[in-house]
Amino acid sequence: MAELLLELFSEEIPARMQTGAAEDLRRLVSEGLRAAQLPFDHLKTYVTPRRLCLTATGIPVTQPPSREERKGPRVGSPDAAVNGFLKSTGLRLDQLEVREAGKAEFYFAVIERAGRPSSEVIAEIIEKTVREFPWPKSMRWGSGSLRWVRPLHSILCCFDGQPLNFEIDGVKAGDSTRGHRFMAPDIIRVLNFDDYRAALEKACVCLDPEARKARILKQAEGLAAKQGLEMLPDDALLSEVAGLNEWPVALLGSFDPAYLDVPPEVLRTAMRTHQKYFSLRDARTGNFAPFFIMVANMIAADGGAQIVAGNQRVLAARLSDAKFFWDQDRKHRLDSRLDGLKEMTFHDRLGSVHDKVMRNRTLAAALVRYLPGSESGSAGERLVQVTERAALLAKCDLLTQIVGEFPELQGVMGRYYALADGEAPEIAMAVEEHYWHAGLAGARVPSAPVSIAVALADKIDTLMQFWRIDEKPTGSKDPYALRRAALGVIHLILANGVRLPLSPLFQQHLPPAQAEDLLSFFADRLKLHLRGAISHDLVDAVFALGGQDDLVLLEKRATALHGFVQSADGKNLLAAYRRAVNILRIEEKRDGVSYDAEVNPALLQQQEERALLQRLEEVERESAYALNDEDFIAAMAAMARLRATVDAFFEKVTVNAEDAKLRVNRLLLLSRIRRTMDRIADFSKIEG
Repeated sequence: MAELLLELFSEEIPARMQTGAAEDLRRLVSEGLRAAQLPFDHLKTYVTPRRLCLTATGIPVTQPPSREERKGPRVGSPDAAVNGFLKSTGLRLDQLEVREAGKAEFYFAVIERAGRPSSEVIAEIIEKTVREFPWPKSMRWGSGSLRWVRPLHSILCCFDGQPLNFEIDGVKAGDSTRGHRFMAPDIIRVLNFDDYRAALEKACVCLDPEARKARILKQAEGLAAKQGLEMLPDDALLSEVAGLNEWPVALLGSFDPAYLDVPPEVLRTAMRTHQKYFSLRDARTGNFAPFFIMVANMIAADGGAQIVAGNQRVLAARLSDAKFFWDQDRKHRLDSRLDGLKEMTFHDRLGSVHDKVMRNRTLAAALVRYLPGSESGSAGERLVQVTERAALLAKCDLLTQIVGEFPELQGVMGRYYALADGEAPEIAMAVEEHYWHAGLAGARVPSAPVSIAVALADKIDTLMQFWRIDEKPTGSKDPYALRRAALGVIHLILANGVRLPLSPLFQQHLPPAQAEDLLSFFADRLKLHLRGAISHDLVDAVFALGGQDDLVLLEKRATALHGFVQSADGKNLLAAYRRAVNILRIEEKRDGVSYDAEVNPALLQQQEERALLQRLEEVERESAYALNDEDFIAAMAAMARLRATVDAFFEKVTVNAEDAKLRVNRLLLLSRIRRTMDRIADFSKIEG
């Protein structure tokens, strides 16, 4: 058994592509090895800004022999068919076997191949992997045809302690690589992974991305702690910076405390987005601190003093611009920018952002009445007025200079400007929170009534308007993020228990067919949301009741059903339900009728029949009260009390009695079981 070592050395790989590239390399090579019947014990990939690396152990030095059988044409087939089969197999006619298959004889080819040296097979796998590598973006260079993310300089490929000899578009494989671009640029020769990793470490290249992240974090936290500071958590930036440096060295810089007058979100965004700096705060007070952590890709002779000084100058210019924008924006009230939104297009068929804002205001005022605090009276009217005001201001910060420079701060800056203008706190909060990506897993969800109403209005209006112009998601394409918008509405409604009937809302703004289609779209999104905790068949069983547009109610019903079918009574009753439904289906098909009339009590001869009808009537009453109170757990509990009576019925009573009247009446009793249980959910949809 032998080890494979592969390194693809290139110009800098964008940090955002590195994780996916390492996974693609692992997948393509492992698939190639398996297809070639070359087993392996362990396979792992690594990535740095300039190299993709793979190592695999436990690979046999020789490919195992293979045996393949192919079925050919029938004996006696035309010569052209037989000759074509011989050509495809490389065999002669006398080397074929004749076997019976069905009622005829066919030619069979048995092809045995000796195993090839694994080194030859691996070279072919690597070439295929490199040529077909699925980079999101790639380029050609020079006169070659190979496409790679950046120019590919060298291929290190060793197997069983020896370099493999192959070439891809002029790039020859061998046993050499290079270390750090500046600190150790000389050629390094290695033949196995342990030597390779050790040599790179000596040449100032940290191969493992996780190790680089840990290195950055340890150094940065140490530098911060010495100044009584702590880093603001930023896992995404940590991963990105680790993808920009092969030998990361954290350095501490500072900026003029006068810039602390600018909102910390602006400072942090300016440092993070443009400069890839980590922000710091005072460990004692938690206040934003006039310091930053930057990461260099080398050990500087002066300890990094010149690097820090240069970065401080660049940052000072950035922060100076940010402070200028902040000061200029505050010279104009937020509401003074409303008319300017008329010049900003929302969609060429849906008008301007101003048109969108006007629709949002009307819709938010209607939606807030479904939220606590909207009861009639002066308090309720004030809530409506505040909601309308928040909806009017929600998009105005799009015309500010800071949001123009940092689009990711939309809403955040609107909150600051609204507070500076003396707007009510709930208005300012809604301006920010209506942007929260409630459709993303783990995202924050607004909980204040005004914020909820404005956020719902913004998302629901977007969905209704795009449905109106028939710009719906198709397949994997969703250019306007409408699936996310629908999930955002669902999360907002469920997280806050909003009892919002969607169907009449859609019907008020859309033609009937479009309203129904949009409601169906929401149903599919809700199914996906619930399937994280509840199996798809239970969700389908609840939705099959039809006419369901109260998302809170649907979730409660599905959750109660989930608990019911997990219980022993639920499982047994479900089995009895299936037995009753199967009998009904068979007999209804045979008789050509539907047994859905009322049971005749006078024809109930056995005690078990009478007991079942009595229990069904009791359960129907109890479950009806529970359903009316939306107590689905109580409704399920009532249903569970059917179990023993149904079991006794099937044990003692013959449904298909010889007396035709008795048979029909007993089938009607089974139909009553089906009808009673299907008031809770369509139990026929439940699997298992």
